[in-house]
Amino acid sequence: MSAVAAFDPRHTALVIIDLQNDFLAADGAYARGGAVSSAAQALPPRVAVVAQALKSAGGMVVGSQFTLWPDAQGEPMVSLHLKSLRPFLRRGDFAPGSTGQAHVPEIAPWVDVSVCKVAYSAFFNTQLDWVLRRAGITTVAVCGIVTNGGVVSTVRDAHMRDYHTLVLADGCAAFRTQVHDTSLADMATVAQVLSCADFSAALAAPAA
Repeated sequence: MSAVAAFDPRHTALVIIDLQNDFLAADGAYARGGAVSSAAQALPPRVAVVAQALKSAGGMVVGSQFTLWPDAQGEPMVSLHLKSLRPFLRRGDFAPGSTGQAHVPEIAPWVDVSVCKVAYSAFFNTQLDWVLRRAGITTVAVCGIVTNGGVVSTVRDAHMRDYHTLVLADGCAAFRTQVHDTSLADMATVAQVLSCADFSAALAAPAA
């Protein structure tokens, strides 16, 4: 990985994609359905260290929350492609305000702003862009799950909105290592890919 381009932590946001109980907890929806990723389950403590470091340096932490909004009968409005991929999803999973929709405990204390999302990108139909610009954010560092889904979609949307975009390679995970690695290589065309340790080290050298 190349040297980290200088950035000002005070104008930087860590955007954490979907580190939620229904994805990662032992009693969450994905564990119930047998869709467990050990790589994803290892992320929260690693990401929490980065979030704490950025907060201490004056930056912002944003957490996206994948949300299944209920219809008039209380049934989750699941997109057709997701229903086919995850047929185990049921009423109450990822419901707004539920324990399953909540950020995992390791990162919850560090999150300044939460945005509910209904698709892959944390920018799609959310107030994320408004919040970041209002807060004076110019650099966005993205991490979370999954690398080839929510992460890559958010990274490309950040790039299209002219943010200086970073990807924390070991702060992301996918269900297969090959898919994770391929996604990182793809994102390197629009963002700088670096480790959590390198990002934390760069916080001590803000842009002029």
